Order: sequence, then structure tokens, then C-alpha cells
Amino acid sequence: MTYLDEILKSRRDTRHFTEDQVPDAVLEKALQAGHWAPSVGLTDATKYYLIRSAEIKKAIKNLFSDYDEKAVALTDNEQQKLAYKALKLEAIEEAPLGLVICYDRSVLNNFTIGTVGSNEAVKFSSVCAAQNIWLSLTEQGYSMGWVSILNYYQFKLLLGLPENMEPLGYFCVGKPATNYDNQPMLQQLNWKQKQEMPLVEEITILHESKVAKVFFDAKKEMDAAAFANVLQHKINQKTKPTGSLGILEVLAKQIAMVFQTLEPTITKPNLVVFAADHGIANHGVSAYPQDVTRQMVSNFLIGGAAINVFCKQNKIQLAIVDAGVNYDFPVNTNLISAKIGKGTHSFLQGPAMSKTEIELCFIKGSEVVSIIAETGSNCIGFGEMGIGNTATASVLMSIILDLPIQDCVGKGTGVNDAQLIQKIKILKKCLANYNGSEDLDSKLAYFGGFEIMQMVGGMLQAKEANMLILVDGFICSVAFLIAFKKNPSIIKNAVFCHSSAEQGHQKILDYLGVRSLLQLDLRLGEGTGCAIAFPIIKSAVAFLNEMASFESAGVNSRKP
Repeated sequence: MTYLDEILKSRRDTRHFTEDQVPDAVLEKALQAGHWAPSVGLTDATKYYLIRSAEIKKAIKNLFSDYDEKAVALTDNEQQKLAYKALKLEAIEEAPLGLVICYDRSVLNNFTIGTVGSNEAVKFSSVCAAQNIWLSLTEQGYSMGWVSILNYYQFKLLLGLPENMEPLGYFCVGKPATNYDNQPMLQQLNWKQKQEMPLVEEITILHESKVAKVFFDAKKEMDAAAFANVLQHKINQKTKPTGSLGILEVLAKQIAMVFQTLEPTITKPNLVVFAADHGIANHGVSAYPQDVTRQMVSNFLIGGAAINVFCKQNKIQLAIVDAGVNYDFPVNTNLISAKIGKGTHSFLQGPAMSKTEIELCFIKGSEVVSIIAETGSNCIGFGEMGIGNTATASVLMSIILDLPIQDCVGKGTGVNDAQLIQKIKILKKCLANYNGSEDLDSKLAYFGGFEIMQMVGGMLQAKEANMLILVDGFICSVAFLIAFKKNPSIIKNAVFCHSSAEQGHQKILDYLGVRSLLQLDLRLGEGTGCAIAFPIIKSAVAFLNEMASFESAGVNSRKP
């Protein structure tokens, strides 16, 4: 066994330290080893912060303790709970030195070789640096322990880290007080045994990659014209003047036509909010910072947002999808993970996403809706959350409808007049910079958002499953516009729930030749318009199914 092999084998995730201080020379050598680690595109995105303050260590220990209690609650049984509590999982206050290893996301604002396939490559580089530091410390007779049981958002606030700086965790550094019987500590304490050999498998078969499925409803229906005449006769024979229920009559007919029955029912209504971040948000196109996306998703998950209130009020099942939020949510949250990446790239400098990523968006959005359809749901509403996505949607609308960008841009989250002028100026520049292919999917990839494209895939799947599709405001209508371009027959299944205060929304509705149910000056997103309009949809179904006809009520249908 070589000396290097011995160092690799003896490296430990250390939780027990002596009181010996870490000499500056030891630390400098270890950090230099970290700096020698691979760095994707030579970005040098890894940064180190040293912690010696007892006050800061204590605050970090409190963060650990809070999340450690949550971990205890996740144990499977009482025996495992006791075994977990017996583990020593950190030495935050005992270790003489704390080290925070971070990666700087802002390097992604510029073209970086090696990150086109995945933004995560920047994080991976920092992990390589952490491993080098670990090995260097081990070779010098010192060691390190990685503490990851933390609320990372609070951790960043506690340390005052910039928004673009993402920590891998907190690392305890010092001289080890034990060698753990020359084995990993968790193995020594019989928590779990490490496999003796690595998992290796050779792939010998080339598998065809999945491509986004373009759905088209080729279902053979009964004579649509004949059914429509029977249905219209039923509506006209209700005990009311013809047409007196206005849009409700149109809506009732549409729903009955979608389900091809004179007595339609709405079963297990669902609403799905797709959330993701946008690189263009870093250029001042929103009144709010990008981290609000993460904050609002957390708010959805605890039931505190408007969409939670309205879904609860109207008994609509709500699901939240992480399509690409710039944050790692805990795995035990009630969140559907369909993350493509931690936000798109800024399309001011280059493509927001790759062709592969947009195909994955269509697939993942389709999968989310397919699972919901399998529960027996026949009605689904779409909502979104993503700081900067009105800018993204405005550009997509401009491209698809061939309109000047200033006719498509609105105030979004509430930018002032000066900010709106700047927003238009930036988006004009983005469009002028584009020199790619003229096909639709190339432009969608260049300017798109993960949540918008997942909604496209979801809407197309909802049409395939013959569900009633509830469309929210401006951003969801842009997603629908894209779906409509791919399958025009989807318009038959769509109910446009409200006219947004965003100036571009009515232009989309006019282009599609549709009328919305509500005009409430909403511009919140989240699918709130769908949830608020749902009682109207139920009313349309109720009158068609339950209202008496002239014949059954013994009422004259017209004057003789």
C-alpha cells in the first residue's frame, strides 16, 4: 500500500478533537491543497471563511440542534431514535477552528466552460476542494468534520454571506482525539456498515434518449355536431330565458363537450404551482430579490400563501413543484421535486437553458400531471412562482406573437415607472443579442424558464388525459400559448380564469379568441385566478345537471 493509499484510507469525518490549536502553517497548506483542486472552467468559484469566535460557534451549534431535532423525528422507530440520539454528529464548539467552504454562483452570470450541461458543476468543484483539504489535514496529523444538518438559509443569514455565496456546510477543524478504531465513526458505532468494495457496473447497451412528446388528440369522438345540438337543446330548455345565464351557459357547454356527456362532473380538482428561478432576475427586472422565490415556496409548504387559502376554501388539492428553484429544499418537505437546475442562466448573456433541459422540462411537467390524472382527477389548474418570470414570459410572448417587447412587458411584481423603462431596455437588448436558429424550440430554450416549460408539458399531458385545463394569468397564458402552438386542439379543454392586470395578457386572450371568466385586476400568479374562478365553474356544471327544464317543471317555454 502506498503512502497516498494510507492517507486516503485513514481520512475520517472527525467528531472528537483535542484542545490543540491548528497552526497557521497547517491551515495554509490545507487551503492551498483545496486551491489545487479541479475548478470547472477555471472559475475559482470556491471561497473559504474561517470561524474562531465562540459566539458565532454557539449560534451555529443552535442551528444544528434545531435541525437535529427534526432529524430525530424522522427516525423509523424508537430503537433507531435512541441510536440516533447516541451519535455525536458535530463538534462545532469543541473544535478549535471552524471552516465554511462556499461556491460563488455569480460566476454563472458569464459563460463558463463545463457548466452548459449542469450548473451543479460549480458546486462539484468546491466539493473537490473540500476533499483535498481533508486529505492534506490528514497527512499533517489533523482532521475535519462536515456538519450539514443545518437550515442553510438561516446559516447564510447568520454569517452575513452574500446572496450569491452558497455554503457546502460547516467544517470542524482540529487535531483528532481518536482514530475510531481505524473505521468510519458511524460504522464503529454500528449505525451502518460501509461496503467493502465500490459499486461498479459497465454499461454496454446504448439506450435511446427520451424526447419531449408532442401530444395531439387523435381520439375518435362521437359526431361532435350532433352531440353539440343535443347539448344546446338541453341548455335552452332550462327554466330561464335563452342565454340569460350568459358565460355560464357557454362554460357549461364547453365542459360537457370536453367530457362528451350531458351530465358532466368535476372530480378531484387539482391545482399545481410550478416554481423556478430565472437568471434574468439578476439584472433588475423585478421589484423583489431572487430569494423571494425560495421564501414563497416555503410559504406555500406551510400553507400561508393566497393560493393555499383559496384552494382550502374551494376544496382543491394543491401541489407545489420545484422545477428549478435556486435552493436545496429539505427532502422531507411536501414538495414535488422536478428540479432541472438551480435557476436558468441569464439570457442577457446566452441561452437560458439547453435543448436537453427544455426536453426534460416537457417530460417532467407531463409526468407530474400524468400522476394526478391517474388519481381520477379530471380538472387541473396551473400556477407559477418565480421572481423574474414576467420578464421571461414577456420575451416569449413577443417572439411567438411577433409583437414589440414594449407591448408585452408589464410591471410584474410592481416595478416603478423608471424600473419598467429599464426592464424594457434590458429585454430589448436580450432579443437583439439572439442569433440562434429560428425554430420555436430553439427560441424557447434560449429565453425560457423551467417552470414555464414544465407547465407546457403539463398542459399538453392534461389535454392527452382529456382533463379540463384551468389557465391562470399572464405567465400561465404564455405557457398555454406555447402548448397551443404545439397542439391547437388544446383550446377546447381550456378555461381562462381571469384577465390579468399585466398589459400583455389581454393581447394573448384576443389572439386565442377567448374570453376570461373574471376581471379582478389580479397579477399575483400562483394559480390564484384558477382557485377563485372554480366556484363559477362548479356553478356552470350545477345548473346544467340540476336546474329543471320547462317540461319537468311544468312551465311554459315561451308565449303562444
